[in-house]
Amino acid sequence: MENIYSRELTILPSMADSSARLGVTETFALFMDIASEHAETLGSGLAAMNRRGLFWLTVKTRIRFYRRPGLMEKVTVSTWPETPSGFRCNRDYTLRKGEELLAAGKTEWAILEVKTGKMFSPAEIYPPELLLLEPPVWEDRFTRMDLDFTGAEELGRYTVASADIDLGGHMNNAAYVGMLERLYSTKDWNALPMRELEVIFRSSCYEGENLTVLRREAGEAAEYCALKEDGKPALLARML
Repeated sequence: MENIYSRELTILPSMADSSARLGVTETFALFMDIASEHAETLGSGLAAMNRRGLFWLTVKTRIRFYRRPGLMEKVTVSTWPETPSGFRCNRDYTLRKGEELLAAGKTEWAILEVKTGKMFSPAEIYPPELLLLEPPVWEDRFTRMDLDFTGAEELGRYTVASADIDLGGHMNNAAYVGMLERLYSTKDWNALPMRELEVIFRSSCYEGENLTVLRREAGEAAEYCALKEDGKPALLARML
């Protein structure tokens, strides 16, 4: 059993933003969806995990954008898991048009036992016949960001809406990226360089919660922190 999973798709209007290209938020959603599809073929999809009392938890995601494909372009999205290490595992992604690499991504995952909240080893999830041969999309580590945003500017405030909630009852991973997008005007969002966006999920958010989003400069990057009403960070993000 090979570890890479691919499928072809067309960039349809529902996936495009105002620039008539694949949206940034939609790219995060696309990679999350293709991971779910692959998990189903490996026997570790939602239903199978539920039967075992387990839940996949996204910890961090980073996507590098080389060229966002335009409306009606035909592309191939691929994903594959890396060899698990301890209680964390990585999954890689690419988006290509022929030989052209359009975007690449990496997600760090963990598995929780629903009843106990304890971590579960990913090595026990993958079938033994799975051949983890595909190399990582890159070797870079995820960014360590300072949690102290004292003095950072307030980008805006956001109330978690019903449309943000996923089947787990909390804010969908891609909805956090959508939140950042909504706090910019269309003109300002499209003017951002958007070569890379990394998000770190710190705590779950639920419908009706109010988040305050802070922004600070960090060299060439902009860093963001979404704070809950009790002052705890829900999300950290870094944009280049």
